[in-house]
Amino acid sequence: MIAFLIKRLFHALLVMFVISIIAFAIQDNLGDPIQQMVGQSVPESEREALREQLGLNDPFLVQYLRFAGNALQLDFGYSYIFNQPTTEVILRHLPATLELVFATTLLIVLFSVPIGVYSAIRPRAWLSRFFMGVSIIGISIPVFLTAIMLIQLFAIGVSWSPFPADTGWGAWLNDLITTEGGMPAYGRGNPVPVFGTWATNFASLEGLTYLVLPAISLASIMLPLFIRLIRAEMLEVLQSEYVKFARAKGISLRRIYFVHALKNTMLPVITMGGVQIGTLVAYTILTETVFQWPGMGLMFLNAIQRSDVPLIITYLMIVGLIFVITNTLVDLIYGLVNPTVKLTGKPA
Repeated sequence: MIAFLIKRLFHALLVMFVISIIAFAIQDNLGDPIQQMVGQSVPESEREALREQLGLNDPFLVQYLRFAGNALQLDFGYSYIFNQPTTEVILRHLPATLELVFATTLLIVLFSVPIGVYSAIRPRAWLSRFFMGVSIIGISIPVFLTAIMLIQLFAIGVSWSPFPADTGWGAWLNDLITTEGGMPAYGRGNPVPVFGTWATNFASLEGLTYLVLPAISLASIMLPLFIRLIRAEMLEVLQSEYVKFARAKGISLRRIYFVHALKNTMLPVITMGGVQIGTLVAYTILTETVFQWPGMGLMFLNAIQRSDVPLIITYLMIVGLIFVITNTLVDLIYGLVNPTVKLTGKPA
């Protein structure tokens, strides 16, 4: 276990090193940060003096070595936008993104497992066909479009009366397709402070209402994928010899489905889940932009628009670290689910 954790620590350092190199290599294509920091009336001489003060005229290798030396002391530089250390800016926006990803993960787990298992057990049922059809639509629709539709339906509201309102059935159908709106769809509201810069939306009912639409929007792209993955893996497991043998022995179908088959179905799902949950952090950029959710995604987009290179580099390194941590946790969970797997790669 210790050897495994040391190996993953080395992987994390390697990932952050590669990301920092790539980010530094493309910084000249991100725009001129001096232009964003000063007004149009500032003379070129002052601009050049500020550029020299920030070390932007130094060669690439000198800039990177200076950054790497400071990074080893956990100093990733100052944000041009906020005029604060980039780590403080990241830590201030990180809780919002992590809460959104956590809420999205809960939705994915709570819905994908039962729907995927049911669709595998009863593949010809009309409900299974409905779920598969909806999942194809869900995969095809971009996240930002889903977010806009949710805002229109549940925040603004839709009033539509295509059926005759003077009949009972027409009035009922009109009410069925009409939404009142009123759901919050902008920002986080008033999250409850926990400690330091951490404030949570899970501590109040009002905070949870602000989470609903962004979490559903972010889950819309991953939930169909997991439903279809669980269904496909479950169908394959149900055709295996040990499941047929368990049926021949007279073991109850409930035990076969939810103890023997489901456990082996979840092994590849856990592996895929680690990668996809890490990817959710990247998908938050679109969701946070539409809902103006004050997380790292919205902060990163603003940093790109303002050419805040130190903040961009720090964000990319933090996201890379999150990927490594997520995959490490997935490997640990995989080892618990399947004890025959050795984390160190040595034979059992």
